[in-house]
Amino acid sequence: MVKRQKSALILTWSGFQDHELVYPYYRLKGAGFNVQIVAESRDEKNRVYGIFGLNMPCDILWSEFHTLSTQAKNDHDLIVLPGGVKSLEKLRQESQAISFIAEWGKAGKLIASTCHGAQLLISADLVRGRKVAAYYSLQVDIENAGGIYSRSPVVVDGNIVSSPHYDFMGEWMEATLDLVETP
Repeated sequence: MVKRQKSALILTWSGFQDHELVYPYYRLKGAGFNVQIVAESRDEKNRVYGIFGLNMPCDILWSEFHTLSTQAKNDHDLIVLPGGVKSLEKLRQESQAISFIAEWGKAGKLIASTCHGAQLLISADLVRGRKVAAYYSLQVDIENAGGIYSRSPVVVDGNIVSSPHYDFMGEWMEATLDLVETP
């Protein structure tokens, strides 16, 4: 029997926090994952740009994603929600993205969220009754959504692995990979 390659989707918007996208992208690739970035736009070289100008390959546009979302749920093991306050404010207003994240989370599939990625968890109604680490400015938002805010470097609560800041990228990704490997 041939073992299927692990696969991850990184859900973002232009203006993402560069550190919080590039580290998980390359860490997951180094762990043997097929990694695809979903964003709202890309340039003529199929690149999407972060807040500091870093450019990464944009594999799927949000405008195309709705036709792939059912397949994506079956073909991927993990979604990554990197931060970027301005980019996540835009992404959280995309109803198809929020619906996808909500369905993914409610199906018990693995979500790795850092910094302002928690905004998407809040909008997808996935924090109620759960402990979540996120950027400190989101504490009240998490609590108002029925969650328990944490400043810990990494929090694992069921199928959600969260971290408050890019200072903890290594610990966050290691905890995520540990869960991917656990049957």
